[in-house]
Amino acid sequence: MDIVKKLSCHCGAIELALKLPNGLEKLRKCNCSICSRRNAVVASVPLENLKIVKGHSELSRYTFNTHTAKHFFCSICGIYTHHQRRSVPTEYGFNIACLEGVNIEDYSHIGYLDGKNNHPKDIR
Repeated sequence: MDIVKKLSCHCGAIELALKLPNGLEKLRKCNCSICSRRNAVVASVPLENLKIVKGHSELSRYTFNTHTAKHFFCSICGIYTHHQRRSVPTEYGFNIACLEGVNIEDYSHIGYLDGKNNHPKDIR
């Protein structure tokens, strides 16, 4: 049985439904230029496990550098909700602080992914 969780922005204009059969997976923070500024703890789901329930027209998209990752946020309240990952384009990363019933303080122990100096898609 799939566990379905609701994710929403601060103002409630954006609402997503996430299928999380194994709960929160691949929890992380990243130190790349955008992630370090938003300081969100993210988890991942396959693309097909994230559905926009409400607010598609209020979602704004931001890309930079290689324009591979697509970062989504609410155009009304500005909250980052999710992104299509650059390192694994078949997955969405999502802001666990936007999940209904999640206490973000419970995840203060999450380590960092070195996306600034050692991103898996960068060729060095």
